[in-house]
Amino acid sequence: MRPTEHVLDMFAVPGDIEPLTGGQGGSVRAGDLVLSPGRGPRVQDLLSPVLARLAVDLDTRPGRDHRDLRIAMPVPARDGSWVVDGWAASRFEPGTRQLTDLAATRAVGAVLHAELARVVTSWPPAQEPPVGRWAEAERVAFGERPLPDDGLDPEVQGLLAHLAAARDDTDLGPAQLVHGDLAGNILLDPRGAPVVVDLAPYWRPALWAEATAVLDCVVGGHADPLVMHAWVTGPHGQAMLRAAIFRVVSDRPVDLPAYEAALAPLLARIRP
Repeated sequence: MRPTEHVLDMFAVPGDIEPLTGGQGGSVRAGDLVLSPGRGPRVQDLLSPVLARLAVDLDTRPGRDHRDLRIAMPVPARDGSWVVDGWAASRFEPGTRQLTDLAATRAVGAVLHAELARVVTSWPPAQEPPVGRWAEAERVAFGERPLPDDGLDPEVQGLLAHLAAARDDTDLGPAQLVHGDLAGNILLDPRGAPVVVDLAPYWRPALWAEATAVLDCVVGGHADPLVMHAWVTGPHGQAMLRAAIFRVVSDRPVDLPAYEAALAPLLARIRP
């Protein structure tokens, strides 16, 4: 997928683009911006100004250490809009490398979610919730939509049925704005500061976002699978059930063996 000349013109960037990895795929570098496709204007118009102000606040906060949290700043188009033909822009961060360490990822997530809870006290797009396969999968994970009954292999449907049956009403903490795709979307800048990119916005407990990051790191091979033993009971176990349903429903295709292996401690507890 390539941004059109109209998109490039509206964001005032050259047509010489470079594909980037990570996130939901399809992002490109164009000049000093990163352009990402598939963005809904009703969500971005509400969240991007808040995130831009927070990015500035974090970068200029008195007493800031050079390794403190940063956010890749959203950038509007020339006409002030945050989305052009489905593309949104953020500032490109040169000289960065991807953070893959799970402990560091969880620590960054905790700081990020504390900052987001401070500046966003209600779900901005509550009247017009996000749409798309990830938004639908998130609602399935929390029991607000039924499990999909077509288009999935019987083995995948069986896994989802076991996961869904084990959910209960354990309190996972208050809902807030969270990044639902932390793993792979944290960079380290040249001075060692974590830079959060490509915020995937959801209004859910931070524990669920953390569980999703843990699962992603284990499935992706960036974390010791033994960490999953801490996510089988209580609130952690319930958060992991929802994280697993979310990923299995939204992934295309589903790497069933990888999820079965990662979730082995949890499945051993919930399967008959």
